[in-house]
This record gives sequence, structure tokens and C-alpha cells, in this order.
Amino acid sequence: MNCVRPISERRRRPGGYTLAETLAALLFLAIVIPTVVEALHLAGRAGTVAERRAVAARIAERMLNESIVFTNQVSGNRSGVVSEGNHDYAWTVTRQNWLTTPLPLLAAEVQFTVQGQASSVQLSTVGTPIP
Repeated sequence: MNCVRPISERRRRPGGYTLAETLAALLFLAIVIPTVVEALHLAGRAGTVAERRAVAARIAERMLNESIVFTNQVSGNRSGVVSEGNHDYAWTVTRQNWLTTPLPLLAAEVQFTVQGQASSVQLSTVGTPIP
């Protein structure tokens, strides 16, 4: 006589992953992890550059405003260095005649470095007429 056991009494295979599944998961992680780390590095650098550009633009605007106030007393170029936090920002304000009118064109350039690479922000405006 043939003895058939009910399904509940049959031996079940223990759960787990095969070697092929484990190797596939490791290969997937080996590809994804370096990509994610590089993306995070680029995002952090972009944030740092944006922050430094904002500070440089604020410095350039301040120097232009000072140059507008003193445009009749000071001629030529002005330059200097401003320290904000642990970073130095070298600025230069140039004054030239704009087109053929006696209006001065004031241009400010602020230079700074981010992770070893030089960068700059430039702003310009027209000052009051020079008598």
C-alpha cells in the first residue's frame, strides 16, 4: 500500500538565499555605492560653491555701493581682501567712462577659491555723472 503524507506533514525546505542571489546582490551594491558617494560629493561641492558665490556677490555689492558714494572723490582702481569666516575674498573695483558720456562705469570683481579651484563673481553699475 502506498502511503501518502498530507501536505502539512511534508518536510519544508529551509528559507535562505542561494549563492547566485547573494553574489548578484553584492555586485549590485558594488555598482550603486560608489555612484551614490560621488553624487553626494558633487552635491556638497555645488552647495559650497553656491554659498561662496552668495558671499562674494554680497561683498561685490557692498564695494560697488561704497564706490558709488565716493565716485567723485576717488579715481582709478581700488582693491583689497575681505575675510569672511575662514575664507578670503580678493576684490577689485575698476572705474571707467561708460560709452561717450561722463557717466562712470563701476565694475567689481570678487575672486575666491573653492576646493582648490579659482572662481569669481563680477558686478557692474553706472555711477553718477562726474562734473
